[in-house]
Order: sequence, then C-alpha cells, then structure tokens
Amino acid sequence: MEQAHTQLIDQLIQRFSQADNAPLYLKFAETVKSAVRSGILPQGNILPGERDFSQLTGVSRITVRKAMQTLEDDGVVTRSRGYGTQINSTFEYSLKEARGFSQQVVLRGKKPNTLWVNKRVVKCSPEVAEQLAVAEDSDVFLLKRIRYVDEDAVSVEESYVPAELIADVDDIGVSLYDYFRSQNIIPQRTRSRVSARMPDSEFQSHIKLETPVPVLVIKQVAFDPQNRPIEYSISYCRSDLYIFICEE
Repeated sequence: MEQAHTQLIDQLIQRFSQADNAPLYLKFAETVKSAVRSGILPQGNILPGERDFSQLTGVSRITVRKAMQTLEDDGVVTRSRGYGTQINSTFEYSLKEARGFSQQVVLRGKKPNTLWVNKRVVKCSPEVAEQLAVAEDSDVFLLKRIRYVDEDAVSVEESYVPAELIADVDDIGVSLYDYFRSQNIIPQRTRSRVSARMPDSEFQSHIKLETPVPVLVIKQVAFDPQNRPIEYSISYCRSDLYIFICEE
C-alpha cells in the first residue's frame, strides 16, 4: 500500500475514534479533504477501493460509498467504473453558490491563496456602473489578484466594490467574502455570464504557461439579501483547471 494511503488510513481510524456526533461518512469525507489540503493525497492519486477501506478502517462499505459520493458531489474526487476513485486535479466552482472563491476551494479539500496585484479606488466605467447600479464615475474599489489552488495559479480576478462598503482595504486578506461577513455584509446570490477566449499578454504575464490554453471569462455580480449589488467581478480562468457548475 502507498505511504499516502497508510497515512490516510491512520488518520481515518483516529478520526472515527473521536467521540462526537458527526456521522461516520462525514468524518470520512472530512478526513480525505484534510489529506488533500495538506498534500498527503496528491492530485491524480487513485484511492483504495470500497472493500479495502472497509476492511482497513472497520466501517461498513455503505459508509465508505456514502463518503465517496459526498466527495464526488463536492468535486474532490472523480469515480469511474473499472478505473477507481481519483483525486481531482481540476477545481469545480459553483456559479450558483454565493460563497466566494476561497470558501469553495476549502470545502473541496484544497488550499486557496491570493497574490494581490492592486487595491485602489477608481472611477467606475459605464459597464461597472450598470452592474453595481451606481452612477457612472462613482468611486469604487478595484481589487485585482491572482488566485491559487494548491500552489497552482489558476485565475486572474478583478473585483469592483462600491467604495462605501470597504472601511479599510488593507483588512481584506485572502477572501473578500470573509471581509464582507466581518462587516455584516452577507452575499446571498450571484448572477454569472461565461464566455471564452485565448489568453492575452497580460494573462500570460501573471500565469505563465508553456502551452497557452483557452481562458474562461466569468462576469459575475453578487447580491446581498436586499438584492443590492455588492461586487462585480471579472475572472479570467484557466480552462484546463476549472470546471464551472450551475445547478437549480
């Protein structure tokens, strides 16, 4: 058995022994996510089968199957008959959930990071004004950053936020949505449009690729519970690492 799998089995047994009310299948799924996040389970790793997991950890195959279904639903693994269960190398991002990039990455057992390129106040363009429902040339914060998943640069994102919603821009860390929530601003829903194009020189300068791949352009507006636009973002995403999902 691979060393990674031996470590995972030890962590699963330890987690199952902890006295709390969490269902076993959730303990199982959370432990696998943690192993992915810490690098114990690398991208592309083929996990042991249900029978092996059941025998080595002492839980039922039904529990293992339910945990794997949860991990697949969360985009952490891909299961295929005759091939097995594999740790995903792509990142599934929900266009429906108003959770923000960082939270979605963490929920899928991966590690998010951000390299800030710009944080400054600008006069908004007609496009930004329309999306944020503010007057043209109003002050908005331009927040530009490079997004990382498990140390891989995956996207360049520009966010525009009405200036009055940010008290101190330096308080924004990896996650803009975490900052929003700290200010009692709750993202409730999003509206998104997706298109594709080839990468330009600016994208290539931020995300260096040996072979250029198409870029997915995601234009998204986030709304609070009062249906007020609180962010307009334009994300330029590597098509080889992103899978966008939208479910009713």
